Amino acid sequence: MTRAMILAAGLGLRMRPLSELCAKPALPVRGTPVIAYLLELLKRHGVREVMVNLHHLKDSVREAVHEFQPSGIEVSFSDEPELLGTGGGIRQAREFLMQSDPCLVLAGDMLLDLDLAALVSRHRKRGDLATLVLREDSRVGRFGSIGISKGGAVRRIAESFDLGGEHAAGVFTSVRVFSPAALESLPERDCFEDLRDWLVPMLKDNTGGITGELLAQDRCSWEPVGTPEEYLAVNFHPPSLSFIDNDARATERGVKIKHELVVGARATLGAGAKLSRCVVWDGESVPAGTVATQGVFAQGRFISCGEPV
Repeated sequence: MTRAMILAAGLGLRMRPLSELCAKPALPVRGTPVIAYLLELLKRHGVREVMVNLHHLKDSVREAVHEFQPSGIEVSFSDEPELLGTGGGIRQAREFLMQSDPCLVLAGDMLLDLDLAALVSRHRKRGDLATLVLREDSRVGRFGSIGISKGGAVRRIAESFDLGGEHAAGVFTSVRVFSPAALESLPERDCFEDLRDWLVPMLKDNTGGITGELLAQDRCSWEPVGTPEEYLAVNFHPPSLSFIDNDARATERGVKIKHELVVGARATLGAGAKLSRCVVWDGESVPAGTVATQGVFAQGRFISCGEPV
């Protein structure tokens, strides 16, 4: 059975100041933490064992998992006293991941929906070392892209590496599939990035079996939650997800949603409070007379989140 890892250790620098309150994977989207959506997706596609790496504000991630962990799925944690980077985090969890052929690794700061079981099956059928999931996406100017050959082999990674022979390109969704043989080739050092410091050297050495799967938008829903602006956008207009009903879960938990206003469970708005394009976290008490736009009310204060995406 496929095992998976959720990368949840990052500092969340682009999400500041919200990431100074809790780690990005623990941020609530319509009352449910981002990481809970990912766990539900993994469960839907047959994953029963998940490793989550932790560093920045790790207790917020642990608490989110503890409260929202789906039944029938086991979650373990890989603590990183010092941040190891995406590659170093995978390397520290290598023993866990190598028990799965292949394994899934995905970022913990996005809402995602695609057929992971079919993805794993295609990877296994090809006999690849690594598969990177790419998406046809008009936001390529914001996120960069990875280029592939006509047969799907990775030929270019953003602006930093280019072998030529590119046929198509897509935005990297931060979903990876790795075979045990790929994990055996991880660099023998503690801190490094997986694309730049692991896969690029393999590509330079003409190592085969590193594929990019380019999916059309209707086959892959993907919304990053990496900045305060993206966080608001995904709360107000979340993608349609096949494995969960956002609005039904929110209603069950007592979350109130009205146009571009999300008020968390047990949260209250004082008399005369006027909020627009705002998210109020669970249990907050917005003072009477508060007038605020484009931000988050959390831990007793209003945090502006810049201009709309």
